Parts: sequence; C-alpha cells; structure tokens
Amino acid sequence: MLIAIDFDGTLVEHKYPEIGKEIPFAFETLKRLQADGHRLILWSVREGRLLDEAVAYCRERGIEFYAINRDYPEEEKGANRHYSRKLKVDLFIDDRNLGGLPDWGIIYEMVKYKLSYETLVERYERDEEDTSSRKSKGFFGKLFK
Repeated sequence: MLIAIDFDGTLVEHKYPEIGKEIPFAFETLKRLQADGHRLILWSVREGRLLDEAVAYCRERGIEFYAINRDYPEEEKGANRHYSRKLKVDLFIDDRNLGGLPDWGIIYEMVKYKLSYETLVERYERDEEDTSSRKSKGFFGKLFK
C-alpha cells in the first residue's frame, strides 16, 4: 500500500513549529510497515526549513520516505497539470482522524491484516466477553473446567 503519514501529532507530539517529543512506537511501526513492503509518504503542513527539519528527524530515526508532500518523488507543481496537495494514497495516518490517533500497535495490526475499525472493535469486544466469562467462573471453575 501507499500510506501517507502526518508528522506533528502523529509521529511526534504537537509543538509546531518546534519538533515535539517522539510518540512511542511510531518509528518502530513505520520501519515494520516498510519491511512489509509498504511505501510511506510524509504528509505535513510543514514547508521549507521546518519540513527539512522534520525529514532529518525521521531520517535520524531510520525512516526514509518514498515521497514528501507529493504522490511520487519526481512530481513537481509546474510539470504536472494535475498537481494537487490531495494525495492519491491507499491510507492516511493522521492524529486528526475521526476518533483520534489509535495506538501505533493497533495501527500496525489494522494495516497488516487489513482490518477496518469496525472489525477491530468487534474483535476487542469479543476478547473482553471471553475474558469476563472466564473470570465469572471463579477460581474453582477455572481449576475444574
């Protein structure tokens, strides 16, 4: 898949124009997504020096993006009649999603197994029901299945 990833609030805490503290497991997850064959695009409101700083920050953490604020590396405003800031990707990962940014472990699980939000919620609800039914049996119920 081609995946667009926001920077501020998604990979790092919101401190714009500064770079905030790294969000736990964000870069580890991006590395796994790349290892799984996905192409990543940095999609940020940052421009100029601020964008360069964000790219360098990611590079220092082992992430090289397929493209930055564009659909493919060679895309240029002047050379493409159809240039648009709206990316043509399979998936966006952004803290401004409806419902906010899920934990990076959940993001990886959703991408890896192509899970919808609804499927993920159903799975967690089922797991909770299984856990609560095991708890309701009590100590002896568990011991003497």
